[in-house]
Amino acid sequence: MNFKKISKLVAVSVVFGMLGTVVAGCGGGAKQENTGGAPTSGIKGSLQVKGSDTIVNLSQAMAEDFMAKNPQATIAVTGGGSGTGIAALTNKTCDLANSSREIKAEEKAKIKEATGKDVKEYAIAMDGIGFIVNKENPVNELTNEQLANIYTGKISNWKEVGGNDEKIVALAREASSGTHVFVKEHLMKNQEYRADALLQTSSASIAKEAETNKQAIGYVGMGYLTDKVKVIAVKKDAGSPAVLPSEATVKDKTYPVSRPLYVYSAGEPEGLSKSFVDFMLSAEGQAIVKKMDFIAVK
Repeated sequence: MNFKKISKLVAVSVVFGMLGTVVAGCGGGAKQENTGGAPTSGIKGSLQVKGSDTIVNLSQAMAEDFMAKNPQATIAVTGGGSGTGIAALTNKTCDLANSSREIKAEEKAKIKEATGKDVKEYAIAMDGIGFIVNKENPVNELTNEQLANIYTGKISNWKEVGGNDEKIVALAREASSGTHVFVKEHLMKNQEYRADALLQTSSASIAKEAETNKQAIGYVGMGYLTDKVKVIAVKKDAGSPAVLPSEATVKDKTYPVSRPLYVYSAGEPEGLSKSFVDFMLSAEGQAIVKKMDFIAVK
């Protein structure tokens, strides 16, 4: 498979942050104004978007394109994990929350209690969670059960799954990550992560560790897959074909570990929030989804 590098976008994001093009932090009290016209014209104000690390580069790319078309609009995008974004929405310190997992009923209830508004959900892309190892690792495919057993600690040596006689180093996202929760719920069937799992603060750090650590295995969204690591083909069970994550296999649901990526708001989006949500779901926004190696929903 050919996967695009993400380093350039990360660098651009940092530069934009340093120059003040994107105002860091969350400030739900920021003024939002839409003076009418097309969704990406005559728009001004500021917007705070926070949450999923999986989506942060995609959301940043969309924000940069949107702001280029609407120079009077400022959109700040920060990561921290899906749980962090949802908490910020609850605390009214951001306007939109990015999440790589479905919001929980108790989280909806807290937002309703805090804001008096029902949560609105928008699926902006589809994603396949890729399991990655060092390029020198001889293992090419694993079943859902083997992956679950690796992450729960039932399998601790690569030789148990056809690899070298070496200890497995399991890389996982921290608990606030939507990807952490998704893997736990959908792959591990709510079993606990192994005690020695190395919890990482970002998908980029997992990818970087897998590049250099010959014993490591980690998971990242498709937008973080690069040619510097090996992507493991996943089998639903021992009798099923091994499948790599791709646009085609996520769309036809043959890749076993797939999910929607969401944006949440408290109540119907208004003003700049609505304009940006509309942009994300537009043909222009969905073209950026594809460019970032995720799967468009439209």
